[in-house]
Amino acid sequence: MAIFLAAFGAFSYGMYQVGQGNKIRRALKEEKFAARRAVLPVLQAEEDERFVKEWKKYLEYEAEVMKDVPGWKVGENVYNSGRWMPPATGELRPEVW
Repeated sequence: MAIFLAAFGAFSYGMYQVGQGNKIRRALKEEKFAARRAVLPVLQAEEDERFVKEWKKYLEYEAEVMKDVPGWKVGENVYNSGRWMPPATGELRPEVW
């Protein structure tokens, strides 16, 4: 009986320690995600600024390439979905083609 109680006590204490570790790990994880949420607007603003610069270069390139095509409107969407979709990866980098 004493061995059973000792084993049960050791098991209970071990599970208690696991629970305490889970609480600490959960708090650290939440802190990490809170820091990421705080930095996200800055990172998004930087990406938006980069996108606008690349888009301007792309429109200049498109104007140069399509200057002899009658009726071509630079920057106009060729699809008629009515929704704005970001360009496909690599579309803004003609030097990569």
